[in-house]
Amino acid sequence: MSSKKLLSITHFHPIPPIIRNSLQLVQNTCTQSNAPVQPLCPSHLATNLMKSFLQKGLIGEARALFDEMPDKDVVTWTAMISGYTHCNYHTHAWSLFYEMLKTEIDPNAYTMSNVLKACKGMNRLAFGALVHGMAIKHGIQGSIYVDNALMDMYATCGASMDKACMVFLHLKERNAVSWTTMIAGYTHRGDGHGGLQIFRQMLREEAELNPYSFSIAVRACTSIGSLAFGQQIHTAVTKCGLESNLPVTNTILDMYCRCGCLSEANQYFHEMIHKDLITWNTLIAGYERSDPSESLYIFSLMDSEGFSPNCFTFTSVLAACANLAILNCGQQVHGGIICRGLNRNLELSNALIDMYAKCGNINDSHKVFSELSERNLVTWTSIMIAYGAHGYGKEAVVMFDEMVRSGIRPDRIVFMAVLSACSHAGLVDEGLRYFKTMMGDYSITPDQEIYGCVVDLLGRAGRVEEAYQLIQSMPFKPDESVWGALLGACKEHRHPNLGKLAAERALDLRPNMVGAYLMLSNIYASEGKWGEFAKMRKMMRGMGSKKEVGRSWIQVRDHVYSFVVGDRTGHQVKFVNGVLELLIWHMEETGYIPDIDCFEYDLEDVT
Repeated sequence: MSSKKLLSITHFHPIPPIIRNSLQLVQNTCTQSNAPVQPLCPSHLATNLMKSFLQKGLIGEARALFDEMPDKDVVTWTAMISGYTHCNYHTHAWSLFYEMLKTEIDPNAYTMSNVLKACKGMNRLAFGALVHGMAIKHGIQGSIYVDNALMDMYATCGASMDKACMVFLHLKERNAVSWTTMIAGYTHRGDGHGGLQIFRQMLREEAELNPYSFSIAVRACTSIGSLAFGQQIHTAVTKCGLESNLPVTNTILDMYCRCGCLSEANQYFHEMIHKDLITWNTLIAGYERSDPSESLYIFSLMDSEGFSPNCFTFTSVLAACANLAILNCGQQVHGGIICRGLNRNLELSNALIDMYAKCGNINDSHKVFSELSERNLVTWTSIMIAYGAHGYGKEAVVMFDEMVRSGIRPDRIVFMAVLSACSHAGLVDEGLRYFKTMMGDYSITPDQEIYGCVVDLLGRAGRVEEAYQLIQSMPFKPDESVWGALLGACKEHRHPNLGKLAAERALDLRPNMVGAYLMLSNIYASEGKWGEFAKMRKMMRGMGSKKEVGRSWIQVRDHVYSFVVGDRTGHQVKFVNGVLELLIWHMEETGYIPDIDCFEYDLEDVT
């Protein structure tokens, strides 16, 4: 192929202005310099131009130029493979590597490391193992770049960390990337203990520490809830002078939030030298789980500090509104989402479906759902849970069938949603049918939660004996939640003997389960066995535990009022009691006779 054909503009796309300007700048610099410049051969010039295309993300232009080059050396091939890998065109990188091997050009360490990254991106362990063998054959396995890429590939694609550890143990030298690759490998697999063990070894060998090694080590602490070791790493970060490194400080803030230390998280937030949107999102999400009101307050401060919320911010804020069941606030947040043009974001739409349902507005949940042009598994699950929670079991069943027809395969959580919906709506036969479908058609093995849903389904319908038979047929030992579901059904439908058995089984598994003691004592009271009743209550008092009471709240205009049973605080109690007296009067007028057997005895013990 002639050089004229290579340079002909008819065989590849015109050079974009941004690249042309960069080349002109280089030319001018070289012209102005007095130092002698050795001219580059055409292949080197073409390779450099191809690299410029790749740096700008112009993959098509780079590949067109690559195909026109008559002479390609290992640097040219490696540059194109690297460009594909960095732009996540992993399959193209692998195909090009295969073409390179057919030209009998030997790959170098940089070629191998980039191809291994492509194998990781494709999650193809067999391809990575093949490249490993080729690296040994070509005598370049000892390269730190190849070895680090090998560890990363094995840690990501392998069934365990064994092969990554094997490479790590045989390293001639270890740099910061080697250590952090191993720590990240364990942590991303959910093995925070393994990651911290490598980090401790890193400290013992006085290896070079970098911001990423600290970040991933803190993340490992977060994954296992190790606050003490996380605080030690926090101290080390300060000693190393990294308190102004945002990725590190954001990770530490997240650790405090996820470990439930919100006061420490809030203090650290105000001590941080720099903050970005991730910082604010981390604190908002942290408070959303345990103090939704504070989460909304932090959200209100964020705008005044000049930060604009993104999809992640709104997702956390919507969850806070849902937890507080404040519809007006949720509607205002929805308006903010629309104003910013984020209403087409699927994750936000899913959060809106959940928020409206938890705020009691199932119609708007359905409206958001029906307006979606795209739906994923979470979308369908959210609307089914919404319908089920509001007692619309038939609608949840319709949604399940429609989801299956749309081609989306249900998972375990979807079946839990539809089983729960059937349970609340009394659709026992439909629920049992879905239970069989889950195992037969989708090969999903039921776990404790699924069995608990089916026990609750049967128990609510009064089919207590069937529920007990199901428990006996379980392939594993039922946990306290399953026995608790049966105990509730026994209390509701007056099966004292089976209820005692369920309570005993639950208490054997969890001796401090106050709710089980309470239900068992009420069963004894309903039978007139006051001695046993007193014994249960004495045991409860001896434990020093009380049943966690439910809290109700209602929004009146712009205020949210919360209360518990027997609550005598608050200036609205007088009006609430007045309404209750009026309701009682109407009940007596209609001749209603209360069923006092359903009342719990010694109510003051649990308030």
